[in-house]
Amino acid sequence: MGDEEVMSASDDAAGTAAHYAPHPYIGGRTAALRALAAWRMRWPGAPRVVVLTGSPGSGRSRLVAGFLMLCDPDYRKQLPLDDLDPATVPPDLPAPAVPSPRGLTAAQVLWLLADHLGLAAGRTADVFSELAAREEPLTVVVPDVDLAGPVRAANEPARLVREVLVPLAATPTVHLLADVPRELAAELAGALPRGQVQVIDLDAPEWADPEGLVLHAETALTPEAGAPDLPFTTDPDARRALAEALARSAGGSRLTVQLAVRSLFAHPEGFDPADEAQLPRTVGDVLDLHARRLGADPRTLRQMLAPLAFAEGDGLPVQLWHPLANAVAGRDMGRVIADGMLLAAPFVEPVAPPADGGDEGADADEGAVAGVATGHAEASGDEHTSGAPETSGGTPRTLIRLTHPGLAAELRAGTADPRDAQTKIAMALLEAVPRQDWSQADPYVRDYLAAHTLEAGLLPQLLTDPGLFTHADPTRLRAAVEAVPLDQLGAPARTYLRTAPLLTRSEAPLDMRAALLETAFVEDGLLPYAEALHGLGLDLPWRTLWSLPLPGVASVTAGFLPAREGADPAAPDGTRRPVAALLVPAGTPGSRPLPTADAPEPTATATATATTTATTDTAADTAAAESAAPPADAAPAPATAPTALLLHDLLRPAPVDADPAQVLRPSEQEQAAAPYGFSRGADYLRVWARASGEVVTALISDSPFRDADLTPDGILLVATERGVTARQILAPAPAAAPAPTPDAEPTEATDATHATGVTEGAGVTGSAGTTGAVDAAAPAAVPAQAAAPATVPSTDAAAHGRTRGPEGDHS
Repeated sequence: MGDEEVMSASDDAAGTAAHYAPHPYIGGRTAALRALAAWRMRWPGAPRVVVLTGSPGSGRSRLVAGFLMLCDPDYRKQLPLDDLDPATVPPDLPAPAVPSPRGLTAAQVLWLLADHLGLAAGRTADVFSELAAREEPLTVVVPDVDLAGPVRAANEPARLVREVLVPLAATPTVHLLADVPRELAAELAGALPRGQVQVIDLDAPEWADPEGLVLHAETALTPEAGAPDLPFTTDPDARRALAEALARSAGGSRLTVQLAVRSLFAHPEGFDPADEAQLPRTVGDVLDLHARRLGADPRTLRQMLAPLAFAEGDGLPVQLWHPLANAVAGRDMGRVIADGMLLAAPFVEPVAPPADGGDEGADADEGAVAGVATGHAEASGDEHTSGAPETSGGTPRTLIRLTHPGLAAELRAGTADPRDAQTKIAMALLEAVPRQDWSQADPYVRDYLAAHTLEAGLLPQLLTDPGLFTHADPTRLRAAVEAVPLDQLGAPARTYLRTAPLLTRSEAPLDMRAALLETAFVEDGLLPYAEALHGLGLDLPWRTLWSLPLPGVASVTAGFLPAREGADPAAPDGTRRPVAALLVPAGTPGSRPLPTADAPEPTATATATATTTATTDTAADTAAAESAAPPADAAPAPATAPTALLLHDLLRPAPVDADPAQVLRPSEQEQAAAPYGFSRGADYLRVWARASGEVVTALISDSPFRDADLTPDGILLVATERGVTARQILAPAPAAAPAPTPDAEPTEATDATHATGVTEGAGVTGSAGTTGAVDAAAPAAVPAQAAAPATVPSTDAAAHGRTRGPEGDHS
């Protein structure tokens, strides 16, 4: 069915629909349903891509939801298919893929689809290539594009269209239905040849459904559907007349009709159905008419609702409504809010906590607020769904929101200076942080303050607080920071932006977020910010001692320079000095050539120290061995590049000018007494307690690991493609479990430990005092590492075999 045929079908839809029952959820939209069914059937000439659009509140989401009911093999069994227009019922096919973009970034939506389909792609371009190579066509439905993004001002819907939907639509094997706001519909449709795409604009005459809107209003006014007993609800003729008048006045806007009905139910006194001046034409008219019927100033109602219109996420904590309303209005709104529930009731609803404590929440009965004043509860049945409310201290909080995103858009558009309003809201939120302690801030404040300051143009000034970087939700803060031009960001914000992919990808807990940021600040030379993170009262698993920006390091070895024979122990060279030996490209400033076989023997003191164990090697020997046998997963160094050794102090950021041949490795006894061991892969590293086998901390990196070493006293030396860092492990090593008595039955945990071995795939393992590149096997106490720790969840890119970095970051 081509565009012309679809248009023709829409013209006579109203006439033929009278013979069939309406869709029980949609209640009309026959022409649009016929077009969607033709798209789903893949009739010859039918468009491959359908772009559904319309004004806010036109019913796009409801239409898509009702259509998906018909596309789901199980759900459609609950519908009266025999009573529906056959041209509106798609064939019984496998359910389409439906990646919901609500609250997600464009990258998250794409990888959500890739994971659902089980794609092996590791880069964005590979996803589309793999889809294009499919033998069977793929049906994809993307609803609610206008709700994409963690923060509103970041304009994620536009990015989703440009970076995901346009390439999907251009993929010949993909049949796409996308619910897109009008300002982006033309861009998506314009990316394809005319014959491959159809735009269904629910506000356009050919797709309008005036009779369906009358049915929508009449049903809402019916006592059997929950309407209160009023003259215009109990009398069928009066009910029908009012429904027709409301639909005619609203000009096709389902949201206007819905809000008008809610307003009448909240306060029917003074309403005259015969007076057309009391019938709203727009959502804004509903607000103004409702306020006037209650004898209130419409401006007061808008000021009262403004904080909810500018709110982010699932809703605003109820305790913040009053101070934010004060800020926007410039006066105390406490009495207005306390006495104005009847005024606000038709437009506000609570957000219910999840019934099962899970991640998905359910809408509260949206008539609950209205019921405070009217005793009537009405279900909207519209397109505004909820996620789980945030919690504070594990206790669900009461969140409130406007009943529809289109209402929020109307209120924001009617605000004289939205930027000024956001500035006032941001300042009020900042004042709500107790003693500027982000750990005590309401979750809404710490997670969404950046979103409000972004829209106010103040975000760069906010991005100087390490506490905010640590406590704010990484996905939301990252989205806000990425929306600011890079040249407007200060150094701390640029460091956060560089580290944010690690925070979002790993879903790291609070302590680990602080630790990753601490290392990043040290790497970027922002030492006061790194130190501030240690003052937040968190248990960071390490302290970064120094960082050396030195690309090309092939391996690292920790050792020590022996004390000079006969030196005063109080002198600088009177005790042995811990150092790091780095295998670097020849010609690196400060480096020395690798010792040759005929190099002079170490000094007498060093020789005496070395004889305490037959297995003590020099760091130069270890580095040479590592150069000859790199780990299987290490990033390869140039095969012919000559190398040299560079010595660096292990405990502080200072180079060491000494003969590499003098550097010794820890003795066998020191290694045996070490509390830690480690294992690593290409871009993760785990440190475990040798006594208990428990993982004490884990590292991830946005740059592949080249090598690592761990000293007996817990200093972790790591080389990546970016450079080298030294960290002092602070996490205590758990003690070994007591040995069972001879007659005790083995526990399940003991059995599991005995039944598993050390498995790291292509990774390498090592104990303190040994490098992973040399020691391919861990000591007997090393636990099985098949399951990733909490800080590196199996849902990240590594678990799917994908690359890391910009292309592998699926957050």
